[in-house]
Order: sequence, then C-alpha cells, then structure tokens
Amino acid sequence: MNQNEKPFQLLAWIATAILILAALLASFVPALEYHHWAFIIANSLWVIVGFLWREMSLIVLNAGLTIIYVFGLIL
Repeated sequence: MNQNEKPFQLLAWIATAILILAALLASFVPALEYHHWAFIIANSLWVIVGFLWREMSLIVLNAGLTIIYVFGLIL
C-alpha cells in the first residue's frame, strides 16, 4: 500500500463505480427504476467505507442519502 493510499480503497472505487452506474441509469433509462437499487447499494457501501476509514462525514452523508432512497421506494 502506498503512503497516500487508504485501506479498503478498492471498496471505495467499487462504490464509486456503482454510483456512476446509478446516475447513468437514472439519466438514460429511468423507466427501469434499477437506479434506485444501485443508489442504495452504492451509498450503503460508502457508509461501510466511512466506518472503515473513521470518516464521520462519509457516514452521515451517505447514510442520509440511503435513507432517502429507501423511503423513496416505499412511498
């Protein structure tokens, strides 16, 4: 691991890739509604990364977004 690289960097990149996929789905094929699940998965992974990195801002932001997406599915 490089000096500037954080642990679990691969998990952060996977979460980012899923988040980009979610945005693409929401923009280009919103009728499929798979983007809701992709946003929930990506932000949940970022919450896990926040715990692993001990970054409270990541936890709060992404947990809040995850809750919004889940309630959006319910309503």
